[in-house]
Amino acid sequence: MFTLYGHWRSLAAMRVRIALALKGLAYTERSVDILGGAQFAPAYAAINPQPAVPALVVDDGPPLFQSMAILEWLEETQPDPPLLPADPRGRARVRGLCLIAAADSHPLLVPRVRARLASQFGADEAAIAEWSRYFMEAALAAAEGHIARDPVPGDWVHGDAPGMADIVLYSLRAGHEQRGGTLEAYPCLARIFARCAADPRFAAAHPRRQPGAPAA
Repeated sequence: MFTLYGHWRSLAAMRVRIALALKGLAYTERSVDILGGAQFAPAYAAINPQPAVPALVVDDGPPLFQSMAILEWLEETQPDPPLLPADPRGRARVRGLCLIAAADSHPLLVPRVRARLASQFGADEAAIAEWSRYFMEAALAAAEGHIARDPVPGDWVHGDAPGMADIVLYSLRAGHEQRGGTLEAYPCLARIFARCAADPRFAAAHPRRQPGAPAA
């Protein structure tokens, strides 16, 4: 039994939704209102003291936390279909592409950072959106450069099947899209993201498709 604690807007929770779908695993999602501060409530802090989403509860074990650790756990415990290549160099490439988004860009966009920009530096919504787009586009440009320089045959980031890099980079694209970003400067990624958007396992995990998401 899998219980995912997430939120409609969370890009990290989106990654876990896609991975669960690709692995063919059913789950129940419980929404934690990270925009309203529900992640700081004692009941949720008992699940994830960080506090942040996602967290994944599996049966009666301690909750798993941090999206990349959850994806790696799913890969180790549910190996089919694989989300990582079989060869060590390929796995390193995919993990590196993931970390461009998940480690270098996404941490600068989360609610606690946006709140700090507003409270400490007086940034308004427009300035915070511009801050977010800047770091997202830096990550997209870096990923585009790697994929264009070292292409791997296939329709996805690394081969003929969707994997971890597709999951993580597509989550970055979802946040970039929310903030009005376009893909003209990233033709390799645009091709891959179009394939992601056409795959129901990716499409169903998109923030716009989640309960509680605004209509526009």
